[in-house]
Amino acid sequence: MTIKNLNEFLESSKQKDLSPEAFELESSHLLEVKLNGRVWAKSGSMVAYRGGVKFVRQGLMEQGFTNLLKKAISGEGTQLMKMEGQGRVYVADAGKKITLLRLNGESIFVNGNDVLAFEDGIASDIKMMRKVAGMMSGGLFNIKLSGSGVVAITSHYEPLTLAVTPDQPVFTDPNATVAWSGGLSPDIVTDISLGTLFGRGSGESIQLKFSGNGWVVVQPYEEVYFQSGE
Repeated sequence: MTIKNLNEFLESSKQKDLSPEAFELESSHLLEVKLNGRVWAKSGSMVAYRGGVKFVRQGLMEQGFTNLLKKAISGEGTQLMKMEGQGRVYVADAGKKITLLRLNGESIFVNGNDVLAFEDGIASDIKMMRKVAGMMSGGLFNIKLSGSGVVAITSHYEPLTLAVTPDQPVFTDPNATVAWSGGLSPDIVTDISLGTLFGRGSGESIQLKFSGNGWVVVQPYEEVYFQSGE
């Protein structure tokens, strides 16, 4: 075990400026946002800030009628907040690993629980999959992110990306699924025979099936936000 004196600790843990980008990882679990205008972040993710920053919960009109209706139907949804002004904001989510992705006109889908922050040039749209609704509580909720800018997503531990091809579909546990490419539209499938083998505590027989051309990101952890109905 290494014991540091106070000065060594302060030096090793101090805030760093190693990148000119608006989003910079201070560690794999803590994101610094160099704010000059507006950035969207997961509500409640701010752990510290300095400067002239205003935090505003996402307004009803900004969500759009369609998104409001989806949230009302599902009873779910990630609450976003606007961070406006100039300063430095530090955001995190339960110590999860943060990955930064730059979109150049592409679209990706991210599990609603795994969106941490994104730049103002990125458009967001709530998507829901409510097939086999009687077997789920609340449906499955995700966010489509499109446009140009940087997106911060989170995962428990190191994520794994699996290729999806027409001859090799990928099946995932919904609770372990983090993100997938914009061209894919997963189906919800069931297999009762997998009930004791697949997805502990998460609607064991329910899986997502990804077919076509693209990729899907999974994490070695099951977040229990998606459960089978009683």
